[in-house]
Amino acid sequence: MESSFVDYVKICCRSGKGGAGSIHFHRDKFTAFGGPDGGNGGRGGHIILKGNKQLWTLIHLKYRKHVIAKEGTNGSSGKSTGKQGKDEILEVPLGTVARDAETGEIVFEITEDGEEKILVAGGRGGLGNENFKNSTQQNPQFAQPGEPGKIEWKILELKVLADVGLVGFPNAGKSTLLSVVSAAKPEIANYPFTTLVPNLGIVKYHDYKSFVMADIPGIIEGAHEGKGLGLRFLKHIERNSSLLFLVSCDSPDIVDEYKILLNELKKFNPELLDKKRILGISKSDLLDAELEAEMQKDIDKRLKGKNKIPTIFFSSAGHKNIDRLKDMLWQQLNSYDFM
Repeated sequence: MESSFVDYVKICCRSGKGGAGSIHFHRDKFTAFGGPDGGNGGRGGHIILKGNKQLWTLIHLKYRKHVIAKEGTNGSSGKSTGKQGKDEILEVPLGTVARDAETGEIVFEITEDGEEKILVAGGRGGLGNENFKNSTQQNPQFAQPGEPGKIEWKILELKVLADVGLVGFPNAGKSTLLSVVSAAKPEIANYPFTTLVPNLGIVKYHDYKSFVMADIPGIIEGAHEGKGLGLRFLKHIERNSSLLFLVSCDSPDIVDEYKILLNELKKFNPELLDKKRILGISKSDLLDAELEAEMQKDIDKRLKGKNKIPTIFFSSAGHKNIDRLKDMLWQQLNSYDFM
């Protein structure tokens, strides 16, 4: 599973050279000295990215370091335009971001199935001599060469597209929750960083409704600096509509752990704090009603005002409050004023 998920590739792209314009003059058995009729050269092939919702990894591009599009052909007589160079189309998962390898600047993002965008444009075909005829120049003896193709290094980076992103320290119960609410089968074990790659699951809701949940590698303090799985984890959080923070009920300090998670997101990208969020206390089948009420009271006391957050105690193993949790997530995804 780990080896098949690739979310970063660097490729060298070479678009096609444009064909040259033709220098030609019309000749037939009735015309000995006709005017210019040289056609234009064909455009060189583009390198294009195309969204494919069936893909979830960039592994098919991992070992393809060079992508080369075809050249356009030259123009010919009779004002015939040369053949366009064949485009090279790379299918990528939704959520793929294309960057310039030298500047790091984002070129564009692919977010829809079937969406096509030009990553590196092919060279334009040259104009044939027919285009340069005018009142003072009846027989131009020249044409344009085709534009050369471009050679550019590009970075393709995948950011998982999901409705709900699970945020928590290793062993918070993210993988277990995903396995319970969806058909996803993430690896589950009792040691840190069991999840090394994002796992997506479709959570079925009432009346054939559904939403996508992402179990993303566990965060640790200092993740924004690249510690642990660091930035590989945090970039996937950017694309989630809502965030479900998971803290185990046996945490020494639930509120403090939640604030550490929140602080890591803030340091990485302050805009992440604008996302809707819910605090889920996992493994709460270990708690009796009295202790749970005391813990809820402490959370409400310490997280109030602008820091207030919807909270739910649940257990994946015991299926405690799982349906209620799905209700809360659905309401939050489909309401602008849910709290």
